[in-house]
Amino acid sequence: MGKMRKRKRGGRNTDILNNAIVFSGKFSFIDTPFCFSLQVGACISCLSKKLDSKRGDFNSSDSKNKKLGSGSTNLGGIKLKQSASSVSLQVKANAQAPPKINGTSVVTSPVESFKNEDGASSPPARTFINQLPDWSMLLAAITTMFLAAEKQWMMLDWKPRRPDMLIDPFGIGRIVQDGLVFRQNFAIRSYEIGADRTASIETLMNHLQETAINHCKSAGLLGEGFGATPEMCKKNLIWVVTRMQVVFDRYPTWGDVVQVDTWASASGKNGMRRDWLVSDSKTGEILTRATSVWVMMNKVTRRLSKIPEEVRGEIEPFFMNSDPVVAEDSRKLVKLDESTAEHVRKGLTPRWSDLDVNQHVNNVKYIGWILESAPLAVLESHELSSMTLEYRRECGRDSVLQSLTTVSDSDVGDLANVGEIECQHLLRLEEGSEIVRGRTQWRPKYAKSFGSVGQIRAESA
Repeated sequence: MGKMRKRKRGGRNTDILNNAIVFSGKFSFIDTPFCFSLQVGACISCLSKKLDSKRGDFNSSDSKNKKLGSGSTNLGGIKLKQSASSVSLQVKANAQAPPKINGTSVVTSPVESFKNEDGASSPPARTFINQLPDWSMLLAAITTMFLAAEKQWMMLDWKPRRPDMLIDPFGIGRIVQDGLVFRQNFAIRSYEIGADRTASIETLMNHLQETAINHCKSAGLLGEGFGATPEMCKKNLIWVVTRMQVVFDRYPTWGDVVQVDTWASASGKNGMRRDWLVSDSKTGEILTRATSVWVMMNKVTRRLSKIPEEVRGEIEPFFMNSDPVVAEDSRKLVKLDESTAEHVRKGLTPRWSDLDVNQHVNNVKYIGWILESAPLAVLESHELSSMTLEYRRECGRDSVLQSLTTVSDSDVGDLANVGEIECQHLLRLEEGSEIVRGRTQWRPKYAKSFGSVGQIRAESA
């Protein structure tokens, strides 16, 4: 409680109430039905401690009197021994019955009982105040019970104090729409935004991947593998993505809370399609749309596999009959080489942290490598609006890759007056094997809000 300055007035210690008020003031920030009880308990506890200290002072003075009344006393070098008769007289004096007046016992006042026949101090009379039991332990236990009850009440009856706070405070997610759609909220953290103060591409793609895994887990389809069902684990099968299309309508910023919905559908005889819809949890505005196609691969042989009937029986009850949220871009992706690529980035190597539990590079990492060769002028003046990726093969931790990019029908040196830009990408091994082909489209930054890059630059100036 910190140091308190004691004030004495008229021989009485008046800091008891002050300490109690300061102690209870520490709990003033608790805005719950238990606040008043905590403050009262704190005041009583502090008052009890002061009473205990008073009683301790009386006990210490009593012990001193006992020491003076027994044994020998040294006065100026002359030792005086207390005779046996004086001891007996003192005992007799202390043991005298209370006087009677007209046959009625008279209780002497506390002041009279403080002095005996020899003028020495005697223990104070036993009153209600100095015989109070020690309530501090009981009050501490009651206070602890109130705090525990308050914590449980806050967790069970949790309500957001602000409308923009998370509806799902722990980000666990839940199944909605007849058990076919999984929904999860994500808050955009400060370390997930880039130089534009918006969420990075990797952050948004990680949200998509996280909800896909959590969907399998919530549906009871997650086995020992990473996103694999129990029957898939028995047959050493895993899911791999072959194609992905993503449209970024607007990027969330730091502090925004996004709601991600995902569901699965059939794709041909041996494939599965998974869709995502990302929206602002407060306004419902659509931020990102994505669709992807997945197939099965044998984890041992690293070859594609058909969907076994046992696995089909596990996953088909959770398929949703719906169209893709992004219309398929049927245009063929261009194959690049060093002669056709305008920008090349060499010497890209996976780190240990880039591998997932299936011992291959995470597909989100491929997107970062593809953008490594994008021109800096494009990154500064434009933002990614959509991308289409085709995954050709995987790469291991010992692979060395190259990222190739070419800008279609535009002059990179004069991007300030250019509208949308389209780029072609290729990620390949150094020896030439293709990993990912891609196509990206870029729009001028702040175009949706201000119409042109020059306008925002003029306003900021």
